[in-house]
Amino acid sequence: MTRCDVLIIGGGVAGLSAAAALAPSRRVVVLEREAALGYHSSGRSATFCHFGIGDAAVRAMTRYSLDVFDTMDSSARDHAICKRWPAMFIATEAMRGGMAALEQAMRPLSPRLAALSAADAAAIVPILKIGTEHVIGALLDPDARRLDSDALLQRHARSIAAAGGQVVIDADVLAISRTAAGWNVATPKGQFQADVLVNAAGAWADPVAMMAGVTPLGLQPLRRTIISVDPPEATDVSAWPFTKTVEQGFYMLPDAGRLLVSPMDEVPSEAIDAQPEEYEVALAAWLLEESTNHVVRHVRHKWAGLRTFTPDRVPTAGFDPNCPSFFWLAGQGGYGLQTSPAMADAAAALILGRTWPIGLAQAGVSAQTISPQKYL
Repeated sequence: MTRCDVLIIGGGVAGLSAAAALAPSRRVVVLEREAALGYHSSGRSATFCHFGIGDAAVRAMTRYSLDVFDTMDSSARDHAICKRWPAMFIATEAMRGGMAALEQAMRPLSPRLAALSAADAAAIVPILKIGTEHVIGALLDPDARRLDSDALLQRHARSIAAAGGQVVIDADVLAISRTAAGWNVATPKGQFQADVLVNAAGAWADPVAMMAGVTPLGLQPLRRTIISVDPPEATDVSAWPFTKTVEQGFYMLPDAGRLLVSPMDEVPSEAIDAQPEEYEVALAAWLLEESTNHVVRHVRHKWAGLRTFTPDRVPTAGFDPNCPSFFWLAGQGGYGLQTSPAMADAAAALILGRTWPIGLAQAGVSAQTISPQKYL
């Protein structure tokens, strides 16, 4: 039996960032069911941090997190965890209203945000089709960020170990029980006991809760697909921005000399090791061809991951109101990486009984904003 103060189920960015925040003050153990950290959603993300998704609370947590990432970056031992990379949000005529709303939401967070004409957008990404039925304008944020998810996860793992915590891989949860001594969790790597159990299991968070006898929140895993294709012949795309339609459509991002493309699909799924389906792969290629002058001749690589949302799509962190030693840290959806510092600091404040982070309070994000109680 391994005894700790806080036992965290889930070795993705949610669980590891919270563990790193807690480890200096509590004995922490993280259990990861796979053989590698961040195997599922955290390792399959496009790893881009921007204000073009989520509601006001998500954008506020992203703003808070960017400041933390920049501090991390200045002291990173290995790779740059976070580097500035522009994001461009393109709109068709049908998306004009959405572009205006997005500009209003983003401008207080990105003072250098610029409104572009269609010609300006095409000068930055030359393959874009412009015209009434194609791109009619865009927003350019020069201060978005690209994240290195693996460097971030490994940094957290080192911080946990340095503080005396432990990360255990290949530790699938087989059973959860509660006794007078606390929570008991059985895994192939042994038994673990803790006073506080943190559920950071991503797409598996509701099933983990049910194993613990806790009412699920109604979390919904949604599959998203990404493909990698060759760029136009003799074209250097390395300086192109992350480019995304303002509303439902597609996004593309240069990566290692190729283009990553997603149809921004959201296909309901069970909690599984998600794999790409041929329809979404073909849809990604088709959307790219419809919006640009580029012809996709080969799909070099394809993969899928699960983005798990709460009913209102705001990440949740907090003790379960009906089980005070069971802590939810789930529903990060498509913004788990970019909000992870904010969520980790919020979780640490709630678990340790500390003052709520000033930056979150000033941004209008309270404990009630992300409380799991609103879903029960």
